[in-house]
Amino acid sequence: MLVLDVEASGVNYNKHSIVSLGALDLQNPKNRFYAECRIWDGAHISKEALEVNGFSEQEITDKNKMTESELIRNFLDWSKQLEDRTLAGQNVSFDRDFVKAATERAGLEYPFAYRTIDSHSLAWMHMVKRGIKPPIDKEHKRSALDLDAILNYCGIPEEPKPHNALTGALSHAEVISRLLYDKKLLPEFEQYEIPWQR
Repeated sequence: MLVLDVEASGVNYNKHSIVSLGALDLQNPKNRFYAECRIWDGAHISKEALEVNGFSEQEITDKNKMTESELIRNFLDWSKQLEDRTLAGQNVSFDRDFVKAATERAGLEYPFAYRTIDSHSLAWMHMVKRGIKPPIDKEHKRSALDLDAILNYCGIPEEPKPHNALTGALSHAEVISRLLYDKKLLPEFEQYEIPWQR
């Protein structure tokens, strides 16, 4: 399983650009990928997105950084040796769609499947099987299980802010391991006990 997190200049993969990408191989979690890039020429920039990921406009337009195309080529090359490249993460369809759009912009072949493993769905199912009612956002009448809620459910503090793509990927991998296998995965989270094993 390829656990993935993308930080972008906004939320629309056709208008916005990847600014950083973090990933790891769930079967070999020491095998990690992290890179930052400048946005593609003409990409839009959302101030709200930069508030989330902590990048400045100057940083994401820095001509000394690799291009989005170079980042995606490096990521695809890194991923080739993985035994299982099923994409996984929190709302991973967002990340998948950004990777697919970046791959197409770079003129490369997109190698990943459409099917993904979403930690949101895993957490929802885990709660239901334990007789816990998943939280609902009463105003919007939808799931309130964001990454921080899932981290807390799994015994881990909220993700540090601003968000970092590698920190995000590590967080996704740790909750996936705990939800699927009842096992801690990464040394970064070793100190936090799994609540349902107490």
